[in-house]
Amino acid sequence: MEILEYDFFRNALAGVVLLSIASAIIGTYIVSRRLVAISGGVTHACFGGLGLGYFLGISPVATAALFAIGSSLGVQWMSSRQKVREDSAIAVIWAIGMAVGTLFIFLTPGYVPELNSFLFGNIITITGADLWSFAIFTVILVAFIALRYTQIVICAFDPDFARVRHLPVSFITTVMTIFVAVCIVLTIRLVGVMLLMSMFALPQMTAECFARRFGHIMLLSAVISLVCSVGGLFLSTVVNVPCSALIVLLMAGVYITGRLATVSR
Repeated sequence: MEILEYDFFRNALAGVVLLSIASAIIGTYIVSRRLVAISGGVTHACFGGLGLGYFLGISPVATAALFAIGSSLGVQWMSSRQKVREDSAIAVIWAIGMAVGTLFIFLTPGYVPELNSFLFGNIITITGADLWSFAIFTVILVAFIALRYTQIVICAFDPDFARVRHLPVSFITTVMTIFVAVCIVLTIRLVGVMLLMSMFALPQMTAECFARRFGHIMLLSAVISLVCSVGGLFLSTVVNVPCSALIVLLMAGVYITGRLATVSR
């Protein structure tokens, strides 16, 4: 437990707690809307923003955020206004983002030192400024969910019924889409591009084995994320393996256990 004396580890511990709360809310929403693939598409579209940021010599997180919000809103616009299937729109932004990122990283002189952190995650590098950004985002997200909970649930499960009830479907969908994009950008530094989709899907899939209501799934997935994230972080100090991989493997193990327990009942 002496590891808790180090600031970097306490920052990492606070980071996984905030991540567990935010990813549980965002993950439950996108799983309910059957949009898990959009997290992968937006995540890989962020790669274009990272490459552009390094090429221009500005904050890659800021440019990645612009790419994430633009790509997620682009998917929503193409699927709702241009009658393009969402999976096709996601494939388009996925490919364009990766291509743009590869181009600009190739054109950037020298070696890009932090690229591995964005690809594979390095939660130990999280700073106090990162924590404040994620904490502010989490507070805003929780407040919006609390204020609009019923409308969000209706819009997620049955948008046609929501329109008949004259609910602000476009507003809710747009705001939640922006929340998804921003959460993805803030989470890239923690678990990386390669493992991000698991954080938004595995806890929710596990929670669905034992719960059916939106709120119950959200709360249970937050608990699962928190236990697996903290467990993976402490375990990484013992076996000297990147904690992002251990977190996802723990989540996968919990899901398999939950699924087997459900089948055996």
